[in-house]
Amino acid sequence: MTSYYNIMKQIESGKMNVVDNTKDDMVHSPPHYNQAGIECIDAIVAATGEGFEYYLQGNIMKYVWRYRYKNGTEDLKKARWYLDKLIKEVEGCYDDKS
Repeated sequence: MTSYYNIMKQIESGKMNVVDNTKDDMVHSPPHYNQAGIECIDAIVAATGEGFEYYLQGNIMKYVWRYRYKNGTEDLKKARWYLDKLIKEVEGCYDDKS
């Protein structure tokens, strides 16, 4: 079990996000993806390790694929959210492939 001290260190270092549930943001922080102040995406990072990059790619494809048939612009914003995460995740890793 993670101690309060370890959770606070992760929050301070930026490795864990804390969600403000005073207003619902269905793109950046949907309240149903948060339990006890821990974002689901942070748990997925911990569980998938190096596979996190592929998880992000899959979600980008899913939201771009379905936007016309399900949630329109909201799905495109979700795809962009995952793309921004992917860019941060791999920035500098594949830039020099000569």
